[in-house]
Amino acid sequence: MPSVRYHLGKFPPKQIEWADLVPLIGRANASLARYDGLVAAIPNASVLLSPLTTQEAVLSSKIEGTNVTMGEVLEIEAGGDGNLGQPKREDAEEIRNYRRALSFAAHAIRERPLTQHLLREVHALLMEGVRGRDKDPGAFRNEQNWIGPQGCTIEEANFVPIPQEHLTAGLDIWSGFMSSEKEPDPLVQLAIVHAEFEALHPFKDGNGRLGRMIIPLFLFSRKILSGPNFYMSGYLEERREEYVESMRGISRDDAWTQWCAFFLEGIIDQASENQHKAQSILKLHQGTLARVVDITHSQFAARAVDFIFSRPIFSSTAFTDGSGIPRATALRFLTLLRDNEILQQIQEGSGRRPAIFAFPSLINVAEGRDIL
Repeated sequence: MPSVRYHLGKFPPKQIEWADLVPLIGRANASLARYDGLVAAIPNASVLLSPLTTQEAVLSSKIEGTNVTMGEVLEIEAGGDGNLGQPKREDAEEIRNYRRALSFAAHAIRERPLTQHLLREVHALLMEGVRGRDKDPGAFRNEQNWIGPQGCTIEEANFVPIPQEHLTAGLDIWSGFMSSEKEPDPLVQLAIVHAEFEALHPFKDGNGRLGRMIIPLFLFSRKILSGPNFYMSGYLEERREEYVESMRGISRDDAWTQWCAFFLEGIIDQASENQHKAQSILKLHQGTLARVVDITHSQFAARAVDFIFSRPIFSSTAFTDGSGIPRATALRFLTLLRDNEILQQIQEGSGRRPAIFAFPSLINVAEGRDIL
């Protein structure tokens, strides 16, 4: 694979074939509107969709080489001491950082714009205590970097980002383009924003994850979505080679239109997938609540259901301490929900070690396949 170097002096793109994109623009906007309408109608959407946020973090990090599943992340967070080794635990820490950084950014852009300064703050959170923590978290790079197989030279790289001496100017042009409200279509603008950020590769590490995080943040900041609840890494991870090659094509062939088409198709595909998952979660919540009310005959049924949707793998201690249900009632709930196969006990309690429970139905919906 021949090395491709950054398209210096060719951003913003001078020529987009709008006739090729107009049909995709219409479908992408309609798909996002349908998805956002559903999310807006979901009570406690931040609670019910939290597993999808975790899954987005898992898939975005997987593109960068992590090897941990959503279930494993949740089990580690719950204090499980199964056969998950240190590499998995380090990967899980990256996932937690991703969720924390996204939550911080989402709250921040309610009060201030999406700027270089905010992205540096988000990057510092993303890299805190994980791989790359020694690579100046929160600071733009001060040397040339390149992308390729581990240990490769710059001559062997798949892609060489913007030269260091042009990075500051490149970021300023990119920021101005991102904040402009004069572009013909915001979704095409977002496609260009994402690709250019990855081409600039302004940090020493973490650029891929932060670049993908910009997608929901941009949609939220422009009020295209009512919240930053759009998850696109599933599409990009599944088509990783096409994703990377489409972005290389921008610098190699000035192929902005082809990249924008790929991105818009991704929005259409992922909006449909996200909508399906959100509908499945809402249906599961309604059905689970009805079952738990029937099983427990308790005024605390709704609290129990909200807890297990927000934390699909949890310890018995977390449930008794954090569900807002009296301890004796909470312990009775755990037994009833396990015996009625709503919950699955994946770790026995022993001495001071609490039992660990999983809510398989929700994990399977978020994963898109049966894993428990």
